[in-house]
Amino acid sequence: MIELRNIKKVYSLWNQEIEVLKWINLKIEKGDFISIMGPSGSWKSTLMNIIGMLDIPSFWEYIFDGKRIDDLWETRISKIRASHVGFVFQSYNLISRMNVLKQVILPLSYQGIWKKERIQRAKEALKRVGLETKMYNKPNELSWGQQQRVSIARAIAVDPDIILADEPTWALDTQTWIEIMWILKELNEKEGKTIILITHEPDIDKYAKKHIRIQDWLIL
Repeated sequence: MIELRNIKKVYSLWNQEIEVLKWINLKIEKGDFISIMGPSGSWKSTLMNIIGMLDIPSFWEYIFDGKRIDDLWETRISKIRASHVGFVFQSYNLISRMNVLKQVILPLSYQGIWKKERIQRAKEALKRVGLETKMYNKPNELSWGQQQRVSIARAIAVDPDIILADEPTWALDTQTWIEIMWILKELNEKEGKTIILITHEPDIDKYAKKHIRIQDWLIL
């Protein structure tokens, strides 16, 4: 489904070039559940953003579904990302003034989906993560675990082929992170979603079927 070839990321800082990822080569098959694990400062999240087409490397060749996308216009890449990739962020990225239902509807608005269908799909996604009774609550009325469930519902509402989860269990208690991981596990096993999980926790890592280690800016 995805192949990264010779990915390199360089940042310019104070007239110096800082290399943060070096010649990354990676293949991701449809239906994979992959964990990417490494110490803090190993640029795991940067790699996730590149996989998810949120960040453009300094040098890259990116194959998606058999076609190169690295030579496409940014608007075309954005459309591919919106149609095929769902994101679950560590910080949830919820809008404080917006209720739960509207949070989940928001990404559907960019896909040209009719309002009635947007609402229906958002409600179904919230029901799947056990938040059907919290649709009209705002983020500050929810626990951290519930906020992360909203983030997952927002990701799955767009019916993506790939879900990228960046430290999805960060700051959650044991029971809640187990529930979050079971949601991701079911999406992978029952619906065939490709899951790419960024983590530094061995207990989370074990849920994945394949494991990637990144250290000193390289895949080991």
